[in-house]
Amino acid sequence: MKEKPIISAERAAGMIKDGWTITTGGFGSCGHPELLTSAIEARFLTAQTPRNLTLVFAAGQGDKDRRGLNRLAHDGLLRRVVGGYWALTPRLGQMAEQNKIEAYNLPQGVVSHLFRAVAGKKPGVITKTGLHTFLDPRYEGGKLSATCKEDLVELITLRGDEHLFYPAFPIHCALLRGTRADVHGNITMEKEANFQDSLAQAQAVRNSGGIVIVQVLEIVEAGTLPTHQIRIPGIFVDYLVQADHADHWQTYGERFNASYTGASRLVNKPQNEAFPLDAKKIIARRAYMETTQRESPIINLGIGTPEYIARVMAEEHDDNVVLTVESGAIGGTPAGGLSFGASSNPQAILDQPSQFDFYDGGGIDVAFLGFGQIDRQGNVNVSRLNGKLNGVGGFVNISQSARKVVFCGTFTGRGLGIDTGDGQLRILREGEIRKFVDQVDQLSFNASLSAQKGQEVLYITERAVFRLRGGRLHLIEAAPGVDIDRDILRQIDADVVASDDLRVMDANLFRHAKLHDSNGLYKFCT
Repeated sequence: MKEKPIISAERAAGMIKDGWTITTGGFGSCGHPELLTSAIEARFLTAQTPRNLTLVFAAGQGDKDRRGLNRLAHDGLLRRVVGGYWALTPRLGQMAEQNKIEAYNLPQGVVSHLFRAVAGKKPGVITKTGLHTFLDPRYEGGKLSATCKEDLVELITLRGDEHLFYPAFPIHCALLRGTRADVHGNITMEKEANFQDSLAQAQAVRNSGGIVIVQVLEIVEAGTLPTHQIRIPGIFVDYLVQADHADHWQTYGERFNASYTGASRLVNKPQNEAFPLDAKKIIARRAYMETTQRESPIINLGIGTPEYIARVMAEEHDDNVVLTVESGAIGGTPAGGLSFGASSNPQAILDQPSQFDFYDGGGIDVAFLGFGQIDRQGNVNVSRLNGKLNGVGGFVNISQSARKVVFCGTFTGRGLGIDTGDGQLRILREGEIRKFVDQVDQLSFNASLSAQKGQEVLYITERAVFRLRGGRLHLIEAAPGVDIDRDILRQIDADVVASDDLRVMDANLFRHAKLHDSNGLYKFCT
């Protein structure tokens, strides 16, 4: 094979032409080719080119501030953005809210599978994912801005059954990242926290006649890389850019953590210093109870409050469950914050499209997901709240396919104050934002569709637990110490039903002690 050109990041940025469709590597806060996107930003600010790009991503890469895809948020640089998860790219979200770009939000798993469809010259992705949500063209069609004119989602019928069709489109350039490359362009990812969509993206661009540029830490001689470690074969790579460690942190929060790759194992410290018993921990504890009803259940934890469930499991030394992350991790403990997307001590790591194959097929036993709004029918909004664009991410894939869904979040938002620790809960200050509303602002989860499928759905807060029954929210548990009328029913704009079998949440959830006794048995009954 001919050796691949090794070029500077500045030259790589100069290859991108006006009007191109580009895609970038990384997942959340992991594995983004920062050197390449920073070079594109610098070139645009200096020369006002490239212009009018279309950006495509599954899990938007960023740090909620300046890095990652936030670097591309300049007027004129982007014309269109098609993305799954937007929360880490608030500067792009602001452009969408201000109608400065054509902004589309598609399910993260659909975008991940679109890369494979583009690679295989298939017409697109046909799936039930997104039916009867804001992604459905009968609602919003995934359009986020008034500037969107083209329909990127179509409703079709196959053998009398409704599906959504997400058409494929050519991609001109992929900006990816690996750990090492040989001179022929074969790429390893042994120090990356996950494999993302890298192979599918490279194949998609290659078969679209475009160029693939990969940022790596080290370039070695041909034949020196173990064949089984090659994640992107050199036949799909056009150019290499070598970075130093300053521009190649494993995540935005950590330079390198060997436990994310399996190179070493992180040993949990004895939980002598339990993390504070706040509202989120109470929610995580109650949610944790739902994992004890199956033997070794396969779990997915959403971002936000559900992340605390992993911390509760570690505190309780419970390894009964198998935690998974959309990025591809099987087992281990998902990381949060600026390492979101990584997992410590994983059993295995898949690429993202393969993980969503498993998810879409119903592989998750219990999904713990966050919520921003819940309405009287049990519908949920996570994607667009109070002028903030989070994007739906993998939420729709997971919430529509998991056997059981548990939505986790504080009862009210922004400023909630509580007092607890003695087996009782006292509300000291209500949050400014009511999350239980008459109608959600955007339909991310359709409770009626869920009920038709017979899916089990719970909604857990620090003071109340609700179950979806007969198309209505039913209050089934209330925290000890709260006044049901004052602290729950009057704080809900939605009309809910107080169940005849309403019971008190177990007092042990509201004590500082661990939930297990000395014999490893639960102090409460699930």
